[in-house]
Amino acid sequence: RLEAGDTLKAALEDGDCLVIDSDSRLTQLGLLPVCEEPCYHLFESRCYGAETDLPLPQLAAQWARETLGIAETKPFVALGHAAARGCHIAVSLGVGENPAKRLPDPFEEELLRLLAGSGMPLCIDMGAGGEEAERVRGAVERAGIEARLWQGSFAGFASIIAASRLFVGYDSAGQHVAAACGIPLISIFCGFPVSRMFDRWRPTGTKTIVLRVDHPDPAESIARVRDALSALL
Repeated sequence: RLEAGDTLKAALEDGDCLVIDSDSRLTQLGLLPVCEEPCYHLFESRCYGAETDLPLPQLAAQWARETLGIAETKPFVALGHAAARGCHIAVSLGVGENPAKRLPDPFEEELLRLLAGSGMPLCIDMGAGGEEAERVRGAVERAGIEARLWQGSFAGFASIIAASRLFVGYDSAGQHVAAACGIPLISIFCGFPVSRMFDRWRPTGTKTIVLRVDHPDPAESIARVRDALSALL
């Protein structure tokens, strides 16, 4: 892992560079400098804007204005292959090995049944495999629906999200890709230990609906998703 710092430093040796660090583990302590100090800027996400409840995209935009003098900023995703816009719904049930982020059964199968009822095809991410993939496969079977199951790189799924009509999922990286690409999205946000985490990590956008779940009730949450679907579609 430490050798990655040497590789990065070698790539930046010509000095014609700008390093913007989003508080990464590799360089945040200053123990592995990768470029000359005037070329390095650290976005300290844990303390910048601490007195506000703004989400990270808005804080990052504010930081860019103050630090780099850039007036107009917005989230951006560089996709290697941009597929043509489709009519499918991209779904992520991934929780990053944090079971507190998911709702109890039978929420996931009821969610998939509800989404399939829209008439649009579903493309569901299988995650990193293992337990998550089995959980997704089981929810699809219990819902009795047909769906395309994606088992591949996250970059590939990001392209699927960017081409979708709608994204639906738990608090995950997928929601931020959808927000950055301007895709309508429904985020089921639960399992956060403190309100500050919800404030910081919720996605933002004009076509974004974030369902904050303080009490994990599957039936109530399905009803809220149904209302969100009606509002977006």
